[in-house]
Amino acid sequence: MTKLSLFLGCIIPNRYPGIEKATNLCLEKLDIDCSDLPGASCCPAPGVFRSFDKSTWLALASRNIVLSEELERDVLTICNGCYGSLTDANNELKENAALKKSTNVHLEKIGKKFNGSADVRHIVELLYDEFGPEMIKEMVTNPLNLRVALHYGCHLVKPSKERQLGSVEKPTFFDELVEATGAESVDYPDKMACCGAGGGVRSALLDKSLEMVNHKFSRISDADIDCIVNACPFCHLQLDGGQAEVKEMLGLEYNIPVLHYTQLLGLAFGFSPEELGIDLNVIKNDAFLAKLKELAENE
Repeated sequence: MTKLSLFLGCIIPNRYPGIEKATNLCLEKLDIDCSDLPGASCCPAPGVFRSFDKSTWLALASRNIVLSEELERDVLTICNGCYGSLTDANNELKENAALKKSTNVHLEKIGKKFNGSADVRHIVELLYDEFGPEMIKEMVTNPLNLRVALHYGCHLVKPSKERQLGSVEKPTFFDELVEATGAESVDYPDKMACCGAGGGVRSALLDKSLEMVNHKFSRISDADIDCIVNACPFCHLQLDGGQAEVKEMLGLEYNIPVLHYTQLLGLAFGFSPEELGIDLNVIKNDAFLAKLKELAENE
């Protein structure tokens, strides 16, 4: 397997360090050669930067990729938005010589050059393609008897031509990885709907953003699940912290635990909720934590 450098993005270091810890524990368990990426910046957010100034977006995104090129490693992302931004920038610069040349004019000012020698991977795509659900299942030591509401998020599967991860409307690859942990991925209405965070909506139109995520919560709460699982810290923020905001602004309480996939996988590998930072979430569901403890004790 190609050597990787871990691109954390913005939200994980600032809001959810438990996702970073869970990811590193899983990478070590899977014996994946992945190092830190010193000096990395915001990806930058594709829904904002690319929309207003494409050349700035390309310069900032390519700088992050170049940092990994210099280490002779591919980039590993654990965020849908970072994956979308860095993958799209990487592809455009590799395929368009004029864009590559103009971007390198900016990079030369800081002693950098984009060569196009690195690829960008998402943790879910990497695990599915390089290991597969069956191999993951064989490595699980603590099968999880949990009912999970899976949230794919937009940038993981779209644009489909570039992602090439199967059906956009009814993908299965992420569900298969969830079920490799022993959990059941429960279908629910509007499963592929946006959480309402991206594209600047959460920042500019919080009331509309919360309406969107509240609709998702209402669908999920009817599905009798134990937790929500995602693979994007911005979706994670919206699904976790958004519950507190929905309670404050709309008067509706759900109290649904939210896990990044690496936290779910970490549980299946035998790590504790505390080791995986699950107890650091905004939503702290004591009944869920007690169930996780009971599952661990029964193994």
